[in-house]
Amino acid sequence: MEQIAADRNAVATATERRAKFFRGLADQSRLAILDALCAGPLVVHEIVGRTALTQPNVSNHLRCLSECGLVTSMRDGRFVRYRISSPRIADLLHDVEALLDAVATGVEACRNYEPDEDEFHR
Repeated sequence: MEQIAADRNAVATATERRAKFFRGLADQSRLAILDALCAGPLVVHEIVGRTALTQPNVSNHLRCLSECGLVTSMRDGRFVRYRISSPRIADLLHDVEALLDAVATGVEACRNYEPDEDEFHR
């Protein structure tokens, strides 16, 4: 009986961890930043140029991505250069695109998670 409870707790913990991870990715701005960083390390103004996000928005989301361990940074003279922390993140984004190609009709039709257009451009 104790083993069943322990197994349920482990599953719940793993599920909560995955949900938290995907909530971190469930933002258009953060995904745009990660997409930009897939090409290689960039400084904030380069990310702004590639994503059309504002500098404060980029900086805020980079802080979030960094705190979650998805992005790392290193000083490059007077700038800070950001990069994806693991090539597996770029692989995940690529795999998502392949998955979307397979189930796009369902995702396109889903209205439960409509993006807020204003949020993306802040």
